[in-house]
Amino acid sequence: MKNSNSRLILEDGTTFAGQSFGAPKSTAGEVVFATGMVGYDLSLTDPSYCGQILTFTYPLIGNWGVPSRQFWESEKIQVAGLVISDLTTAPNHWQSEKTLDTWLKEEGIPGIYGIDTRALTQKLRTKGVMLGKIVIGDQDVKLYDPNLTNLVAEVSPNQVKIHPPTVILEGVKRPIGSRDSIDPSGLQNDNRGVNIALLNCGAKRNILRNLLARGATVYELPWNFDPFSDGWRQQKGFPPARSPVMDHERNMDKVIKTSTGGREAGDRTREGIKINGLVISNGPGDPKMAKETIKIIKKALDAKIPTFGICLGNQLLALAAGGDTYKLKFGHRAQNQPTIISQLRLVRMRQAGVVLENRCYITTQNHGFAVSEGKMPDGFVRWFYNANDNTNEGIIHEKLPFFSVQFHPEANPGPKDTQWLFDYFLTRIKK
Repeated sequence: MKNSNSRLILEDGTTFAGQSFGAPKSTAGEVVFATGMVGYDLSLTDPSYCGQILTFTYPLIGNWGVPSRQFWESEKIQVAGLVISDLTTAPNHWQSEKTLDTWLKEEGIPGIYGIDTRALTQKLRTKGVMLGKIVIGDQDVKLYDPNLTNLVAEVSPNQVKIHPPTVILEGVKRPIGSRDSIDPSGLQNDNRGVNIALLNCGAKRNILRNLLARGATVYELPWNFDPFSDGWRQQKGFPPARSPVMDHERNMDKVIKTSTGGREAGDRTREGIKINGLVISNGPGDPKMAKETIKIIKKALDAKIPTFGICLGNQLLALAAGGDTYKLKFGHRAQNQPTIISQLRLVRMRQAGVVLENRCYITTQNHGFAVSEGKMPDGFVRWFYNANDNTNEGIIHEKLPFFSVQFHPEANPGPKDTQWLFDYFLTRIKK
């Protein structure tokens, strides 16, 4: 495992010497840092980190090993490389199946440890995030800027998938018509008959879990799959009786094959879907690269379909509505980001019957871009803001059911302070 001839080299020439672990290969990407103390396995599988070399500021990483795949936030490790201070080689947890080092080897992801992550983080905070590379021995590689690539296209699925809702039966949460429990969280509301389109731009699994746990049926769509094209009837209400959505007993994992462009999906299924709401997921990179997604969101807004954006979805909603985004100096990453709701919106939501406390929410975040409040879309206002730097953390339309947040209400890892946003979204659908 150990290779002392390993270096992290930043674009300004700064070099940190350390020891390699994981895959014995060099890599390049954008060097960023996350300040959370827990959840390294969930962070590593968050698609929003695609193309980035992730630095954990917490010194002890690998303590509980790696749990089984069902607990990950995607199917694989998403980071380009990992930088840590100290590597635990003998983890201790009853769910652990392997060490962090073994996991990175299996996934082909290089890591470096034994460097001063405090000094690295201070530099990135002062100078801003930088391009960099982990170099093993003499295997040098060129610097790579992931923000010049459409990373959303790389992490989004290339097929449509139908996910039936989950309910509590005999004290155990199960999919309708199934004997298997697939969601560990408790059912908040019964929203059976509600069909949600999830534009998967790199969605964390817990977004899907939260929607299913509340009784909704979710149509998971590729980033450029247009559900508003001819043949897919958009209208509120229940799907027809013969729709595959209703036949959960036989369609627990029904997959509709489609091309990467999403235009070859089965028309019969398209004709049977009636979307009640749209969720725009998190994802990696510059939101302006996802041009096709922005066009799809514009169609949803024109149709006045209730729309809820999360993380990258906040930026994409703003762009679709005519706003703008910009790159932050070093971003917000980890599970300890303080977020405050706008006082005006708090009053308005209370007047509408939403029970909310006047408080600071501690949230999970992972983004390097933000919505520009200097060019707020027409009809939208600030909803949440970051308590550290006063940047935008959410927008909401003053009259229509369009809103989004920059943080992750689904958590994983992190506090669940804002999971009520999923319930709020579903109540807006029912109005």
